[in-house]
Amino acid sequence: MSADEPVESLFRRESGRMVAVLTRVFGVHNLSLVEDVVQDAFCRAMEVWQFRGMPDAPAAWLMTVAKNRALDALRRERTARTFAPELTRLLESEWTLVSTLDEQFAPLAIKDDVLRLMFSCCDPRIGEDSQVALVLHMLCGFSVDEVAGAFVASHAAMEKRLTRAKKVLVQAAQLFDTADTAGFSSRLPAVQRVIYLLFNEGYHGASPQFAVRASLCQEAMRLAGLLQEHPLGSTPATDALAALMCLDAARLPARTDAAGDLVALPDQDRAKYDRDLLAEGDRLLQRAARGPELTTYHVEAAIAWVHTSAVRGEDTDWTRIVTLYDMLMSVRPSPVVALNRAIAVAQLEGPEAGLKAIAEIEHRDKLARYPFFPAALGELELRAGRPAAARPHFREALRLARNPAERRFLQQREIACAGGAPDVVPASAVRASSSAGPRRPARPAPSAPGPSPSPSPPSRPVPSG
Repeated sequence: MSADEPVESLFRRESGRMVAVLTRVFGVHNLSLVEDVVQDAFCRAMEVWQFRGMPDAPAAWLMTVAKNRALDALRRERTARTFAPELTRLLESEWTLVSTLDEQFAPLAIKDDVLRLMFSCCDPRIGEDSQVALVLHMLCGFSVDEVAGAFVASHAAMEKRLTRAKKVLVQAAQLFDTADTAGFSSRLPAVQRVIYLLFNEGYHGASPQFAVRASLCQEAMRLAGLLQEHPLGSTPATDALAALMCLDAARLPARTDAAGDLVALPDQDRAKYDRDLLAEGDRLLQRAARGPELTTYHVEAAIAWVHTSAVRGEDTDWTRIVTLYDMLMSVRPSPVVALNRAIAVAQLEGPEAGLKAIAEIEHRDKLARYPFFPAALGELELRAGRPAAARPHFREALRLARNPAERRFLQQREIACAGGAPDVVPASAVRASSSAGPRRPARPAPSAPGPSPSPSPPSRPVPSG
């Protein structure tokens, strides 16, 4: 079953909601019981739906089953173990048990619990990659194998990483209190970054099966929406992050063709872009400009806006994009950003200038395992009229390719070496940050007196296109 089929997407979304509310009920020290109850609810759904078909309100049906399973577990185990400290007294009495559980499963309570669990997963004692893995596993319903695939790690290694991260959660007396102003502010950058990385993993991650995982992008956007709804989470940085995701998600319908192959940005049918998401991204980017804060999300969203606002690929304002990448390098430099700046330079000044910019990248060895790094070199050599020099780069990129769609795309580029140089460097060759495109003449990017500390650019490159 594909990760983007309806039932799979439903299970992923509802899994996170169930885990969040049940962790609130049972307490974080009973995570294994929480996971057992959720798994039991899904098994029950598969059994019933196989014979009766999916109900009209499947999400509500799943929540009802989870609540009933939780009720059974509470009655069965309340004399053998302790539950959430703040609910223990209410859960111990049969008179208050059902009503208390009903209150915890109310929509507003569930929404708050999801946010609390998300902040709990971003405990500073947990490493960044483990935070992302934990959110994928607990809030997005990914199995250990799926999380391992996202990180290109073995099942055993990922299981150990998740186990260590869960031990940190278990040490807490309860889920993170989102009313704690100081604590909320201190963890907010980590939560924003986790959402950012979740979106990137769906947009163009390391999945061995899929080049694009739209359902994961949607999950990241949903979590960002929860953050925006909270008074302390609705900041310019959050709005900029949400704008970035809207602008990129708007291009998802055009990023792959009917066969599932990647489509380079210049070749995309811009009529397929989601106009509602483009409008929402534009609105959020305008709102993100309030205040003095300038983060990487602001700059990346501005790059995305310039790409998507171009009526045609050839209308792209590459001068502006290079300027924005210069700004991104000043806010938070990295080899990834430098690589993408080099591609933009190549589009503006020609392939030789792009190759020179790549040669000047500091610590470019960190890109050695990323397939679109040699692919970028191949594209620029090919455009410069040196197909013999381009071919080894494409072969290296093929060796590093992570899924069939990437392999097919790179095979096509290697074949192009026998047919002459392309007119342009496919923008899908590389990308360090999100980029989409303008529907009207470019406007000034959000400005600020000076950059403030913010989450760094992606820990691994994310191709555009």
